[in-house]
Amino acid sequence: MKLISVLLVIFLPFMASAQFSDPSPWPEIRKQRIATLLPSALTKAKVDAWLVICRENNNDPLADHVGCENAGQTAVFLFYNHNNQFHSMAFSPAGESTALKDVNLLDEVVSVERSGSAIQTAANFIIDKNFANIAINMSTKNAQADGISFTQYQQLTQALGTKFSQRLTSAEEVIYQWLSIKLPAEIDIMRKAAALTAQWQIEAYEQVIPGVTTDADVARFLKQKMREAGVTDGWAAAQNPNVNSGTDRGHSHPMEKIIQPGDVIQTDFGIRVYGRWVTDIQRFAYVLKDGENTAPADIQSYWENAKQGQHAAFTAMKPGVKGIDVDTAQRKVMEATGSIPLMWSTGHPVGYVAHDTGPNLGGSRAVSVRPSSLRTLSKGMTFAFDGFYSWSLDDGQPKTISVEEMVEITDDGAEYLIPPQQELILIKSQ
Repeated sequence: MKLISVLLVIFLPFMASAQFSDPSPWPEIRKQRIATLLPSALTKAKVDAWLVICRENNNDPLADHVGCENAGQTAVFLFYNHNNQFHSMAFSPAGESTALKDVNLLDEVVSVERSGSAIQTAANFIIDKNFANIAINMSTKNAQADGISFTQYQQLTQALGTKFSQRLTSAEEVIYQWLSIKLPAEIDIMRKAAALTAQWQIEAYEQVIPGVTTDADVARFLKQKMREAGVTDGWAAAQNPNVNSGTDRGHSHPMEKIIQPGDVIQTDFGIRVYGRWVTDIQRFAYVLKDGENTAPADIQSYWENAKQGQHAAFTAMKPGVKGIDVDTAQRKVMEATGSIPLMWSTGHPVGYVAHDTGPNLGGSRAVSVRPSSLRTLSKGMTFAFDGFYSWSLDDGQPKTISVEEMVEITDDGAEYLIPPQQELILIKSQ
C-alpha cells in the first residue's frame, strides 16, 4: 500500500535505534530522578520526609523506584529535606546493607543488626530529627501510592508513639509530583518505543486477508512481534492488544471475529520496554470493498472529524492548563461534528504504567469530576490521548474512531513523540 510505504519511510529512522536488548538505563535514570526530581516533589507536597517500608515477596509498588526491590527482611527508606538540603537514606538489615551500599543510590545506608528492627531504628531517627510531617504510602485514590500494609502501619505507629504517629500523612502528593514528571532520557526511550509500537501495527494490517483474518489473528501477530523483540505487554496481557473490527467493546480482549470488507479496524496496543516504560498507541484501518480505491465519504468524514477533535485537544495541552479543559476542547468539536457522546476521557498520563500518575484529561461530561482532572499540566509530563468520533452502525450499535497518540508537554505546549497517523490505512479486498 502506498500509505504504508510512506509510513515505513517515516518510521525507519526511529527503528534504527529502537532496540531494547542492551542493558537497561534504569539504574542511572533512577539515581537522577531521586537526586533531581524528588527534592522538589517533597517541597511541593509540603512534607519534611517520605518513608517507604519494603519487604520480600509482597513489596511496595514503588520499591524499584527508590532502590529496595531486593529487600528480604523489612527495610525502611527515608527521603527528607533538612536545613535546606536533601537527604536519602536506608535502614537496612545487616545481611543486605553491604550490597545496598554498593549500588550507590542513596546518601547513606544504616546497617541494622538482624536482631534489631529497621522500623524502630528509622522511627528513632525521625523522632530525633523532630520532623513536623512524615509521608507514608497510603492512598485511597492512587494504587501506586498505597504500598504500606496494615501490619507495617501498626509496627510504624507503635515505634513512633502517639505524638509522632499523629504527624503521619499520605505520600499521595509526593508521589504525584515525582512520578508525573519524566526526565528527557525517559521521554527519548518512550519515543523509540512508540515508533516500534506503531510500526508493528502497520505491519499487522499488512497481513490482513478480508474474509479470512480475524481480530485475534491480528493480535497474535503483534504478540509474536513482542516475543521476537523481547518486550512485554504495556497493560494486562489478555487485553493487549485490543483489536476490534466490529462494534465498540471498550477495554477488552480480541475476538475471533472475521474481518470483512467495509470494516473499520481499531488496534489499541502498548509495549513495555526495559521492564519499565510503556506505550499506548492506536492505529486505524479501513477494509476496502470491491470497486473501492478509497474509503467512502462517510467513513472518511468520520476520520477527519476524529482528527479535528484530536487537534483541538493537542492545541489545548499547555503547561498550566487543567486536564478537564483539554477534554472540554475536544468535546466541543465532537458536539459540532455530530458525534455520539462518549464515556471515555480524552486522555491519561502514560509512562511507568499505561494509566500513570498525573492529570487526567477528562471530566467535562462526568457527573462527579475526579480530582486528577482538575490538576494542571506541567513540562515533562507524558500523555496518551484520543481524537474521538462515534457513530451508529447499521445494527444500531456504536462504532468509535479514537485516534490515540502520545505526547510530551514542553514549555510551549504538546509535542508528539512520533508522527501521528494522518490517513486511514487502507486494506484491499482479495
